Amino acid sequence: MVKIYSVSVLLAQPSSPSTVLATASDLSQFSFYQKGSVGEFMGFLSRTVAERTPQGQRQSVQENNYVAHVYNRGGAEQLAAVIITDQEYPVRPAFSILTKVLDDFITKVPQSSFSTPSAINFTEIQTYVSKYQDPKQADTIMRIQQELDETKIVLHKTIESVLERGEKLDNLVDRSNALSAQSKMFYKTAKKQNSCCIIM
Repeated sequence: MVKIYSVSVLLAQPSSPSTVLATASDLSQFSFYQKGSVGEFMGFLSRTVAERTPQGQRQSVQENNYVAHVYNRGGAEQLAAVIITDQEYPVRPAFSILTKVLDDFITKVPQSSFSTPSAINFTEIQTYVSKYQDPKQADTIMRIQQELDETKIVLHKTIESVLERGEKLDNLVDRSNALSAQSKMFYKTAKKQNSCCIIM
């Protein structure tokens, strides 16, 4: 099952402990008694991987059934973002989400407030956890590929259904009033040329 457990934005200054500035999680699959412990572990894992990822780099770290994807953007803001998912969640959409959340955070939260994390109001982070449970929502290339795959399946079914009715394309071409005699001749010539070149 594809799952996002948490998304966090952290202040990740070199040679300093990282600080969580905003975080959101979906721990609904855990029992009431497990949620506190799991939430603490997610926070610990997020801070640890953020501190150990060099600025300007991305990396994925697997721990048991969890994968922490981290993007330490660095730069003037010294920010990193971490998304913790299950092992089935694709890597490319995970990093796409991290870039989006950092862009959104920088736009909406002034850098002057980074020193007082409790004063930061970035409720949009919860939207990232809920909206992107489906990785296709985060990755337009992945979504387009799925749409193309579905289109290929539909086209394949359409061709099969024509053949199931017993009709042959040759007969349809011969009977067509929409095709000129020249087009019909072109079709037949092309078919003959292609049939002589089949490789066994």
